Amino acid sequence: MACSKIFSGDIPELTNEIIEYFRNDFSTLYSCILVNRLFCRIAIPILWEDPFSIPTENYDFIKIYLYNLNDDDKIKLNNYGIDKKLFSSNTLFNYPSYIKSLNIQIDYSIESWVAALNNCSIKYTCPSDSTRLIYKSLFKIFIENGADLHTFVIAYVHHDYLNDASELILKNPNFIYNIKNLKLEGISDLPKIDSIISLFSLNCKSISTLHFQFSDHRLNENFSSCIINSQQSLKTILFKYNSFPLYHSLLSLKNFNCSNTLKKIIFYGTDFKDINILKEVFEQLNCLESIHILYCHSLNYNFIQQIINITSKPFKLRSLYLIKSIDIKLLQLLLQKSKNYLENIGFRTFIIDNQPNTSKQLVEKILSYCKKINFFDFSYFYTPEYIFPSFDLIKNSGQNLNYLSIEFHFIPNVDIRLSSIVLKELGQILPSKLEYLKLSLSINTNDFKIFLDNFQNTFIKKLVIRNKIFLNNSQNNFVEKIKKLVIRNKTKVVDQDILYYIEKHIMKKRKVKYLAFRDDLIGLELYLLKDQVKKFESYNIKVQKYDDLNINWYKYIEETY
Repeated sequence: MACSKIFSGDIPELTNEIIEYFRNDFSTLYSCILVNRLFCRIAIPILWEDPFSIPTENYDFIKIYLYNLNDDDKIKLNNYGIDKKLFSSNTLFNYPSYIKSLNIQIDYSIESWVAALNNCSIKYTCPSDSTRLIYKSLFKIFIENGADLHTFVIAYVHHDYLNDASELILKNPNFIYNIKNLKLEGISDLPKIDSIISLFSLNCKSISTLHFQFSDHRLNENFSSCIINSQQSLKTILFKYNSFPLYHSLLSLKNFNCSNTLKKIIFYGTDFKDINILKEVFEQLNCLESIHILYCHSLNYNFIQQIINITSKPFKLRSLYLIKSIDIKLLQLLLQKSKNYLENIGFRTFIIDNQPNTSKQLVEKILSYCKKINFFDFSYFYTPEYIFPSFDLIKNSGQNLNYLSIEFHFIPNVDIRLSSIVLKELGQILPSKLEYLKLSLSINTNDFKIFLDNFQNTFIKKLVIRNKIFLNNSQNNFVEKIKKLVIRNKTKVVDQDILYYIEKHIMKKRKVKYLAFRDDLIGLELYLLKDQVKKFESYNIKVQKYDDLNINWYKYIEETY
């Protein structure tokens, strides 16, 4: 009875909640459109909130937007070889009004669509007149149809596109008035950039998430603090790859609004050299729930001492990923200060300068102070002595451990030997359940079979496997010939022995829910093998693209905290 009422539209509130649940499941949302008018009215706006980011190679939705062009602009496009007959004569919905998230880098989508129309490959050098006209027209269409952006990203875009977009936004500031998420990445000193960034601080007061990555010292100093100070409900801030002094930006976090709203701060690739106000700032942040330090530099005595001196509030370090050497005693102090707040930890190496047996000591310190490790990531190990302590950490973390990533990085012979050790030892120490396991290794088939035999008591929701192959020049030439043959005959190839064991031990025993497998030898993936994908689906296992299922640290933190 309840189901019939839902499908008939008698319970619209519940129907709306159900469809919202499928927000990121695009195939299900497309199916909802066909159920009835109510389902269609709810699903269509969701699908059109951020169409440029939907993982597809089909950009035909652009022509639906361009239906809204005036006749003069359609004639201009016709002069560039884009037939105005392509555009719909009528549309059922006001699609441009639904857009909520927009990355200023939509030029690639436009180039892809134009190339597909002309049945040619993308030749992306500098903006063509036709692409630039479409780019500017799309922004104009969004604005004129009353779009209300919630997420806006300005990142690494050609200055002509940035100037075109800025010109329209400056004339129509309501377009960005209600943005909640603002990401500024790779911003350099370009014409009109001052005006558009100033507009954010003057016009946008309710931003909850801010990402800063300026490529220019002047912009960093002049605008980051202005935007921060203007906000009334800032909850998350990210400082990414920032080699410039953060003095003014960090001090801005002390203002009354930020000190009572900010919940999450992420330092990503930040250099803490000469930053001496950490204690002063952190002690003013009354609502801070998580701190994340990823790929950062200068985690030296000065940095650690400032953290230790924070006494009025706990230092809620949730994530720590180290890429540089750090004195074991300093790291111990940081771990001791963070204690059980630390949930995610990663290392590119356990090698610590001039300190013997540090790998064993490090694991002992982590296990001693951090009892809730949820995500463990280790890479760039060069000898077995650095791997076995990691196994101890995995084993002793027990069911707290949900995410595990192991990756080696193209060092012939070394990675082959270490990959063999991992595959032989890992399966028997895994917990009974994992949310995510990534293995990016040089895989020997016999070792892989041992791993699969040993992990039969573990269920993995998302399993990501990459087989890295190391080839000399003559082998590379041979493989290139194979690739050309594969492409010419439209054949999809992956390592059949590895695939056989995946089917036997993972598919037939239903040991995972989502699976991605990439074989570097041919450069192809399991998800391209349509018949194989259907076979896995018959066992309720969804095969996905490697890059889609692969989790990076920032993505994980953004979704978890």
